[in-house]
Amino acid sequence: MELYDNNEPIQVQSISFNSVLTSTFFRMFLGLLASAIAAYYTYSSGLFIKILTTSGYTIFAVIEIAIVLAFSLLFKKLSPTIVTILYFAYAFLNGFTLSIIFVVYQMTSIVYAFAGTAALFGILAFIGKTTDKDLSNWGTYLIIALLIGLVLTIINFFIGSSMLNIVLDWAILFIFFGLTVYDTNKIKNMYESGFMDNEKLYVYGAMELYLDFINIFLRILSIFGKRRN
Repeated sequence: MELYDNNEPIQVQSISFNSVLTSTFFRMFLGLLASAIAAYYTYSSGLFIKILTTSGYTIFAVIEIAIVLAFSLLFKKLSPTIVTILYFAYAFLNGFTLSIIFVVYQMTSIVYAFAGTAALFGILAFIGKTTDKDLSNWGTYLIIALLIGLVLTIINFFIGSSMLNIVLDWAILFIFFGLTVYDTNKIKNMYESGFMDNEKLYVYGAMELYLDFINIFLRILSIFGKRRN
């Protein structure tokens, strides 16, 4: 079957959606693994101290935002190899910023939060995969809700309301629950419509689901995690 991406013909392989989803989840897992290794190394080596004292986290955050923007805006124009490099570069750099969780939270809390996230994520992804409902209108509402939550989070950074912080954690957690269902369903729709070649779809889906997983994990850790003394 011949389709067109960026006015260039592409060939779509006749493979099942289960195979597409397996390849997507495998890349998501590799991204999570890269982040975990980078985070733990940064913490155990003491490198996080240097990063904290030299505004390193701000620099990494700016680079990560730049990568996400490049990934989103130039995705169709870039080759599968380049988008794969961008994805893993983001996952690796995000590991440096995530290293702070080892400083703030007890290791048992991190492990339990990760396990809980994996279980919830699996259920949500299964719902997104199997539902026959049209979820296309979810995206706009979820993104608007997320932007409102992020703005309120920034405002609360200056206000310092613990109650508002708890409310925002729960609200953003449920927003990413919805995004996980929506993104999984969107991957299925993109596969069925032949929107892009499969290699790009694997990476696109991996990036979307990686971001959902990480944000669910961080919110669960913030709500239920035990902090170090």
